[in-house]
Amino acid sequence: METDFLPPHLRKYVVEQNYEKYTPIDQSVWRYVLRQLRSFLSKHAHESYVEGLGKTGISVERIPRIEEISSKLKEFGWRALPVSGFIPPAAFMELQSLGVLPIASDMRSIDHLLYTPAPDIVHEAAGHAPILIQPEFADYLRQYAQVAKKAILSKEDLDMYEAIRELSDLKEMPGATAADIKAAEAKLDHVSKNISHISEAAELGRMNWWTAEYGLIGNLDNPKIFGAGLLSSVGESKWCLSEKVRKIPLSVECIKQGYDITEPQPQLFVTPDFKTLVKVLNDMADQMAYRLGGLAGLNKAIQAQSVNTAELSSGIQISGQIIEAITDSTKEVAYLRLQGPSQLSFKDKQLPGHDKSYHLHGFGTPVGYLKSYPQKDPSDLTRSEWSDIGVELGRQCRLEFASGVQVTGTVKNMTVVDGKTILLSMTDAKAEYQGRVLFDPTWGMYDMALGSSVDSVFGGAADREAYGETEDFVAKRVPAPNYKPEELKLHSQYGRLRDLREKNIQGADLEKSLSDLLANHDKEFPQDWLLRLEALELTKARLSNSPLLSKLEKDLQGLAGKDEQTKNLIQDGIALSGNL
Repeated sequence: METDFLPPHLRKYVVEQNYEKYTPIDQSVWRYVLRQLRSFLSKHAHESYVEGLGKTGISVERIPRIEEISSKLKEFGWRALPVSGFIPPAAFMELQSLGVLPIASDMRSIDHLLYTPAPDIVHEAAGHAPILIQPEFADYLRQYAQVAKKAILSKEDLDMYEAIRELSDLKEMPGATAADIKAAEAKLDHVSKNISHISEAAELGRMNWWTAEYGLIGNLDNPKIFGAGLLSSVGESKWCLSEKVRKIPLSVECIKQGYDITEPQPQLFVTPDFKTLVKVLNDMADQMAYRLGGLAGLNKAIQAQSVNTAELSSGIQISGQIIEAITDSTKEVAYLRLQGPSQLSFKDKQLPGHDKSYHLHGFGTPVGYLKSYPQKDPSDLTRSEWSDIGVELGRQCRLEFASGVQVTGTVKNMTVVDGKTILLSMTDAKAEYQGRVLFDPTWGMYDMALGSSVDSVFGGAADREAYGETEDFVAKRVPAPNYKPEELKLHSQYGRLRDLREKNIQGADLEKSLSDLLANHDKEFPQDWLLRLEALELTKARLSNSPLLSKLEKDLQGLAGKDEQTKNLIQDGIALSGNL
């Protein structure tokens, strides 16, 4: 599998699809869902959807091989790679920004046939991949990923992500107990109730939900579906177009609307066209710290309590947990403080010697103009201008900032990049502001970043690869299921039925094989309806006068009385059973 083009920190999320792991039941669930979706969505989805199924090589008859989808997507400037279940949002967005569609290779169970909260290959392949052939939507998705990469992710977001992942994985795990699921639900509820603020990452998550996942397009009275969450859910694709779901014109206000992944959505947003998605995205980006910079951007990072980056006007980037932005009398940023492992970078590349092990206990620096040059960014001063104010290698100097911050020390190094002096390193240094000591000579070398302003604040470390593992980039795997002997026997019976269909068995041989199979199924799995539905399809197509037809119809009607959901699944299946 080709992953060399990915940054190393993203490769760990890529897994082998391992096609042999899919059971015959998995294949039948895929087939049922795709038959239902294709029938309904051919009329109610955006026109690109059905066209996209064909152009991405997604067949109704079998779970797709992700490498085959990828080879088709390359024609549209994308590729696909298999991942395991939920991956961290930051990693998902970075992959998309590189033109990669991460496809969860896991398959939903028959118990969650209509909808699963966990990412699976129905959602990722049949939902996301087909619509990528639409160039304006694909462009939006790329631009969205670039913006989302810059979003500030809070510690609370990470707690929420872990709680959602844990619950989703448990719901699809065959061995999970009711007590396990109840405990995970309680944990998610606790985390949800303790969210103190909505971060940029959470707001962008909402925008993604109301567009790429649950978006409608066209006019409010008769919209079409384009969101992958709807395109991969038989139940919600039908529900969403009913009058019970309120339709709202899409605007940046959608980021104020939360959602519950466990419930059908009571309202959806409608974009008139795909170009409007980019406009709304830009409206959102204008509110974000990476464009705002300054005190407003820093306050978002401080509130997040996570690893973020402040970029000064000189281009130097300071990454770590930002804990304080000291302001002067004009409310301009005068001094910046970080705690814990910090990193200095330029153009997203770590500066030699300034990794998080060197700045293990934090970092602090003045921000602003020098009193001696109140109109000139400190990084733009020439060597002679520095010399004029006493800043020379080996010489003790005193620097006064317009803010009132004062720094004294002996200059040991001046880091110049692209013609800009971005860093002064001093020994015996002291930094003070209004009597407060911000750096003491006993603390060691003082590395002072230079810049007149904080121009951007964005999520994560500037050089993620060099910074190393952060909480938002932890890779986990969905555990492989362990099947009981009875489950393996059920798989075997589904496999026999699939062989009959795929090997094109006809006439008396088919009738005898089906009769024997159903006799065993009646004895061992009297409550299973999906195999009987597939047998009905096969009988209608190849044995129209067989007595098996009335038997199967009677059996299915009996099973339909179990509950309302099963009834609807069976009736929807019977409605399409003549179209093999």
